[in-house]
Amino acid sequence: MIGSRINHIKEQIPDNVTLIAVSKTKPNELILEGISSGHLDFGENKVQELVSKHENLPKNIRWHMIGHLQRNKVKYIAPFVHMIHGVDSAKLLKEIDKQGQKNNRKINCLLQFHIASENTKFGFSLNEVESLQKEEFFNPLKHINICGVMGMATFTDDNKMIRKEFNNLKSYFEKLKNHFNTNDFEIISMGMSGDYPIAIECGSNMIRVGSAIFGERK
Repeated sequence: MIGSRINHIKEQIPDNVTLIAVSKTKPNELILEGISSGHLDFGENKVQELVSKHENLPKNIRWHMIGHLQRNKVKYIAPFVHMIHGVDSAKLLKEIDKQGQKNNRKINCLLQFHIASENTKFGFSLNEVESLQKEEFFNPLKHINICGVMGMATFTDDNKMIRKEFNNLKSYFEKLKNHFNTNDFEIISMGMSGDYPIAIECGSNMIRVGSAIFGERK
């Protein structure tokens, strides 16, 4: 069931788009169903749950931390996390770099931008990141791979508004790509169960889908 839903979505999206199956709050059995279809990219938004699932499930899973991450929790996921999506402050970047050094690995990160109209969502502004670039803030961070950008659109039925916000994130990506100037900076992570078709039209190449795979959360 879970595997067939994952495969159905993969058949509908372009080959260059990576699907993250958002397994937060879902039991390990359902994740194992997903893995049996050959899918390995799963997303969690709570550190404790992510660590527990990593310990109890196959080690070839690529775990994506997609929720808001507190600095004091980075050390728990630094040894194994495949990618941290919600990097939203300079202090968090420094902490991830520090923990990457301790674990002798480079940690893949996406810069989260605040593109929605809601104030409850986290993220950088474009000005903040451009200022950090001017200060050469990123240069000493040797244990981080900045792989691209991430953002969440406003929770609304207004597709025009959603499209505008996704287009904004795409334009941020284009502006920053020239500066980061590495082959790693290639990901635009935007789009969830309700709006991923629009996100893909606007240039997304990574979508985070939960309820369309695992069903609605209680």
